[in-house]
Amino acid sequence: MTHPFSIERTYHVPVQKVWQAITDREQLKKWYFDLPAFRPEVGYAFQFYGEGKNGEKYLHLCRITEIITEKKLAHTWEYEGMEGITTVTFELFPDGDSTRLKLTHEGLETLAGNGPDFAAESFAAGWTMIIGNNLKEFIEQPQ
Repeated sequence: MTHPFSIERTYHVPVQKVWQAITDREQLKKWYFDLPAFRPEVGYAFQFYGEGKNGEKYLHLCRITEIITEKKLAHTWEYEGMEGITTVTFELFPDGDSTRLKLTHEGLETLAGNGPDFAAESFAAGWTMIIGNNLKEFIEQPQ
């Protein structure tokens, strides 16, 4: 796979609520990953552990590369001790009282040599669950 993975979803909440969900550490741990530390600032490095299909733990190493408040958050995504580096971009598009989110994960082909957990299909399934289910349920739940 040499083209980026992309997924779009529309949430029935204002853009400010989606932005807060993708940039606030306390909210991130409720639908994404439990980040030990996170600040939405260009150059800020953060890390977290994710789990593979058979329970393997992988340390994700990330650095924020772009921030446009309530519009765009981009960061690198790589793994400790493994080949490859990718970029994840969240883009937000307000639409009245709703928000369309587009997530793009570029460079997945650079990770493919690290084993089946790093196949494009694994990322597609993971992002579909995270963006399509976890985030939607978190931000659209009644207050």
